[in-house]
Amino acid sequence: MSKLSVLQTERTIFALLLVCVTGAACSDDLTTAGVMASLEASDWREPDPANLLYMRLPQGVVVMELAPAFAPENVANIKTLVKEQYFDGLVIIRSHDNYVVQWGDPEEDEDKARSFGSAAATSPPEFFRLSDGLEITVIDSRDAYADIVGFADGFPVGSNRDEAWLTHCYGMVGVARGTEPNSGNGSSLYVITGHAPRHLDRNITLAGRVLTGIEHLTVLPRGTGTLGFYETAEERTPIISIQSGDKVADEDRVNIEVLRTDTKVFSDYVKSRTFRNEEWFVEPTGRIEVCNIIPPVQSVD
Repeated sequence: MSKLSVLQTERTIFALLLVCVTGAACSDDLTTAGVMASLEASDWREPDPANLLYMRLPQGVVVMELAPAFAPENVANIKTLVKEQYFDGLVIIRSHDNYVVQWGDPEEDEDKARSFGSAAATSPPEFFRLSDGLEITVIDSRDAYADIVGFADGFPVGSNRDEAWLTHCYGMVGVARGTEPNSGNGSSLYVITGHAPRHLDRNITLAGRVLTGIEHLTVLPRGTGTLGFYETAEERTPIISIQSGDKVADEDRVNIEVLRTDTKVFSDYVKSRTFRNEEWFVEPTGRIEVCNIIPPVQSVD
């Protein structure tokens, strides 16, 4: 069976799973609370510490998971920057209302800017990848930006069957760039902290997502400059450090698991979020968008 046929079949099967007897309430009467209560240990995955970034701010820690399957060269360059402590002592440079928080070197003079060390000055634009070899858990959605949407390796993705890309959902981590597509290198990163700006899909490299601590970014004062950039040093929040998860001391690690997105229980979770059977809902909706589904994260002892 061709890749196209597989995706079409998966989409049809999943759509059939969502058919409701009455057209209003789903026949299984699934609720999110009920699905979460049914989870077993095998439904969770432990992120690879080598793909985690710990960003320490004065107000707390933000933990991000990188996505090398989608942006291998950019992720490798980010890891080099982190290893050589490029970000330590830099600052949050931007907080754009209902949009993004961005960090990096605020110095505009290249002669005075911090050296990239052995990291590349530019990285190739990894706006999408080939779909071959990628297992996508497809969801049924009338998406405006992609023929197919779903999840792969725990990340939200869009696809036109031949190609697949990460989508600009809340909490996603992107590689800032200038006008030239290859002008980013991971030395300035941003996190989506507002609505999902899906028009950016396939225009900027996405390299991961925030797992915990995003509240330390969303509450930052909004920048007073154009596009939310801070205009004075006093406005900026300092970055104490950014470390790779496998270099963090055991006592400082955040022990977390992420709900797997390649299981039947995740399909049930999506169904429960699509057809809202909770008593509070008058209208069960029966619709979902990929950015409405954020795979849950839990702390473990």
